[in-house]
Amino acid sequence: MANLAELSIIVPVLNERENIRPLIERISQMDLPPWEIIFVDDDSADNTAALVREIAQSDPRIRIIRRIGRSGLASACIEGFLSALSPFLAVMDGDLQHDESILPRMLSLAKSDGLELVVASRNAQGGGMGEFAESRVRLSNLGRSLSRLITHVELTDPMSGFFLLRREFFEEVVYRLSQYGFKILLDLVASARRPVRFAEVPYTFRTRRFGDSKLDVIVGVEFLMLIMDKLAGDLVPGRFAIYSLVGLSGVIVHLCILGLLYREAQLPLLTSQSAATLVAMVWNFLLNNAITYRDRKLKGWSAISRGLAVFVVGCSIGALANLGLTRLLYDRGVSWYVAGISGLIVSSVWNFAISEAFTWKILQRRRSYAERVHRPALLS
Repeated sequence: MANLAELSIIVPVLNERENIRPLIERISQMDLPPWEIIFVDDDSADNTAALVREIAQSDPRIRIIRRIGRSGLASACIEGFLSALSPFLAVMDGDLQHDESILPRMLSLAKSDGLELVVASRNAQGGGMGEFAESRVRLSNLGRSLSRLITHVELTDPMSGFFLLRREFFEEVVYRLSQYGFKILLDLVASARRPVRFAEVPYTFRTRRFGDSKLDVIVGVEFLMLIMDKLAGDLVPGRFAIYSLVGLSGVIVHLCILGLLYREAQLPLLTSQSAATLVAMVWNFLLNNAITYRDRKLKGWSAISRGLAVFVVGCSIGALANLGLTRLLYDRGVSWYVAGISGLIVSSVWNFAISEAFTWKILQRRRSYAERVHRPALLS
């Protein structure tokens, strides 16, 4: 009977086909107890999943989870954890930038010292950011400072995507995880309602050889979404907070367009108001699609046009509810500003609910079937 895996290595991937074989070969050459690698693929366009599946046919230690209609590193890691068989769980990127050679030391530390978490740190003594630009280093340091707002431990690299943890610790915090963005380590530590027994192992970040980086400005927004979600606790979902900020920016856009058309272009007020409202709705939709619902992002003209139509209809109903409630409360003697704020809150919650249930959920699942069925097969 084959030995059960003692270590499950979760590797989230998106278009990392060129890196799959080198990563497996490197891990295979290390002195580790029985292990398995679980690749979690967000439906890569380069057929990463097909290559992993081919390798797995001759190596039972390799497994693949292919996700359709879901995306994001944090949620990919969680799905990998939940499918793993081992008492110890590790996470590392599939781009070969993490130094896999320190995995044996990380596992040894966790076992010998009874640790719940071992983090591969670029900021610990002996580690380094490699050839990262100075601006990227400053951004990492800023994230490190902000992370102290929500954690009970002093990690030197809370933004690390390379770490190892015990299954018991994961099971303890799993129901409190936010699952936002790329910073799953910070999510895990912030979800613990007590100090975590941890250690750090230094390593130097490597330069990517194949594929493209997944980091962009939106990743920073998702990081802020995680911070806000943890600070608000169970009162206000982080996604709703970002949705509200997008809505606030839409108010500014609305007022600017209204002033431009009515005061500068001398158009009738109703015409100016209608145009400003439509522009603000389109602005909110596009910004929400890029930021708030990045993990369910609608792509392609067909999906975006349908999503925009549903969003506009939903927001129009929300606007009518806003006006109706405001008028009702005002007619019953409630002060104008309380009535106005009450109407705004009701419409905001309504619009968010419609967005959650329809615009970026049902429609996202109906993304063009042709894009998947007619995706060209790639030879390994």
